[in-house]
Parts: sequence; C-alpha cells; structure tokens
Amino acid sequence: MDTRQYAPATQRNKEPILKVLKTVITNSSNILEIASGTGEHAVFFANTFPSCRWIPSDINLMARESIIAWKNHVNVDNLELPLTIDVSEDGWSDRLSEQNIQAIVNINMIHISPWAACLGLLDGAGKLLPEGGFLYLYGPYKRNGKHTAISNADFDLNLRDRHANWGIRDLETVIEVAAAANLRLQEVVEMPANNLSVIFTKGQKR
Repeated sequence: MDTRQYAPATQRNKEPILKVLKTVITNSSNILEIASGTGEHAVFFANTFPSCRWIPSDINLMARESIIAWKNHVNVDNLELPLTIDVSEDGWSDRLSEQNIQAIVNINMIHISPWAACLGLLDGAGKLLPEGGFLYLYGPYKRNGKHTAISNADFDLNLRDRHANWGIRDLETVIEVAAAANLRLQEVVEMPANNLSVIFTKGQKR
C-alpha cells in the first residue's frame, strides 16, 4: 500500500520557501524539520541540499508513515527516517543534543497547534541550536495585532472553529518569546498567499 500523502499547498510554496532557505543554509548542515507533515517538503529540500543531512519529524503516526513512503519513493540518501517529536513536551530537545543540529525548519505548524507548541518549539530551539544556528518559520501571522489580509482573518476564524487553541499568532509576540530563548530576529520575508518567512538566529549568550 502506498502511504504517501499529498498537500496541495506544498506544491505552491516549496519553491518560494526554497529561495529563502538558500540564503541561510550552508553546506554539510544537519537540519531538523519539526512537523514535517506529508514529507513532501522534506524530500524536496533534502534533494535540493544533497550535502546536508535532513532530519524530518512529526507527532502524527500517519504523517511519519507518509514521510517514510516518500523517502522510499524518491530514494534520497540524505533524508533521515522521521523522528517522533512533540515540541509541547518539556525537554524534547534534550534527546537531540548529540545530533549536532545547525538549523531548525518549521512550516505551517504554529497556527495549526496550541500556543504551547509554539512556546515549546522556541524554547527547545534556543537550547538545541549552536551560536549562529538558525530557526526558520513559515506561515501566516498577524502584525501589530492585526491580520495582513481578509483571507487570513477568515482563515483564523476557521482555525478557531476547528480547535479553540488554534489560530494565527501575532508576530511581535512570537519575536518576544523567541528573544527570551536567545533567538534574535534576523529577517522577515513576505511570501505568496499572505504568508511570512521568519528567520531567527541563535545569539551569543550574555
């Protein structure tokens, strides 16, 4: 049975995301992807950065099975088997301390998960990344407490109807929480469909 899953949004956003990632990913990096979903991004990016080690993960079993199926279908050597990671759990990053992770990529998770997942992701990234390592976030955000488009406001209502703890987050709040985890905002890039690429760099401890 073919357990590959498909997400139409992946086909639309993978090239714009790749353009941004090319500005920050260096050769031979170990890259952890949190909430890899179907695995389509993972196989695409791993294939694009053959000198890097791409480590996918997801909390959902069906997603992990899809990632494995995509890995077997495409046969990308530098794509690892998916890890089971729940970033809302305390200490999730501790068991990855020997993996020498230089970068973390997280696409379309923060708004489709409880706020605790965002807090856990930022806290764990701050602990796991080395100085100069980066965290890449992609998705829709409010800016200064306001939606950037009517479509995002409608999407936010839909998310909150589906789950009370979901919803589009305020970018300034995310930046503030990241700063407490020693993650410094490097760049915000406007993306298609009213999404943002948000890049944080692990700063030097004071």
